Amino acid sequence: MTVTIERYHGAPAEWNGFVRRQPDWTHFHLAEWRDVIAEAHGHDSPYLCARDREGELRGVLPLVRVASPVFGRYLVSMPYVNYGGPLGDPLAVRELVRVAGDMAREEPGTLLELRSRSALDVALTPSHRKITCVLNVPPGDPEPLWRAFDANVRRRVRRAQKAGIAAAFGPEQLDAFYQVYAHHMRDLGTPAQPRALFESIRAHFPHDVTFGAAYLGARPVATIAGFRWGDEFEVTWASALVAYKELAANMLVYWAFIERMIAEGVTRFNFGRCTPGGGTHRFKSQWGAVDEALWWYEGNGGDRATTPAPTDPAFAWGPRVWKRLPTALATAVGPSIVRYIP
Repeated sequence: MTVTIERYHGAPAEWNGFVRRQPDWTHFHLAEWRDVIAEAHGHDSPYLCARDREGELRGVLPLVRVASPVFGRYLVSMPYVNYGGPLGDPLAVRELVRVAGDMAREEPGTLLELRSRSALDVALTPSHRKITCVLNVPPGDPEPLWRAFDANVRRRVRRAQKAGIAAAFGPEQLDAFYQVYAHHMRDLGTPAQPRALFESIRAHFPHDVTFGAAYLGARPVATIAGFRWGDEFEVTWASALVAYKELAANMLVYWAFIERMIAEGVTRFNFGRCTPGGGTHRFKSQWGAVDEALWWYEGNGGDRATTPAPTDPAFAWGPRVWKRLPTALATAVGPSIVRYIP
């Protein structure tokens, strides 16, 4: 078999139909993400495809260009989220990665990063600096899972319930979600994604994304936004207000999401990516979630080995400054910075 690599100009239905037939597909491989990224950040997204002699798709690779004089140049699949990378036949995957490497080399210093969920047979170096944590959940009835939790997990969820914290779900929860998310990101010292990103996600994926918030009275204090694909749900963004930490609102919102997803037929609850051994990793592990290594492949970046992170020594000053900003100012300025941090 021979394949031809080209930029994809076909219908989203053809792309998505192919994606959903691949065993390692994720929500972030879907074609509409190209529109989401363009609407929220304005980046060029050279989505690539491999076609055989009959014109049939044999592989796909979503790519996004991110370029900044401060943070550098990147060609990423997929930025701002946890998964991406090529899908398809082995030959098609290798050819897609080869062409992506050629594209990165056209602009010296451009780092190619493919955020695969599984190992790829490609000539790039994998990194396992990030993992995800997945919990298999029983279909239909959350009670067996609740009984299997550590007593401390159940105690903290009950503490939030006794404090009167309750969860709500739906597209209208985007307001509450963003309010808590923006405050939480300022507290972490990291620029927040623009509200426009989440509005675009809600518009393009109304049946796939779930926004939820835990409220103390009328005030949202912990929130989650995540995606369902196949039999899996992933927590993609989770936030909580530090002032309400002792009430364990974050525990309640996670349990509320687990209950809801079980009722919807999910069998894999994905807590999202984290750094091995960090505090977020410990939080996710307490639920009984099992670690899954992520295969992030990088190359062609010159002296730049990875995409930027708040822990990079070169940017260590950033979080210290950001935490001192008023939340309103950080929220207003953050999107103009974070668009360049894939």
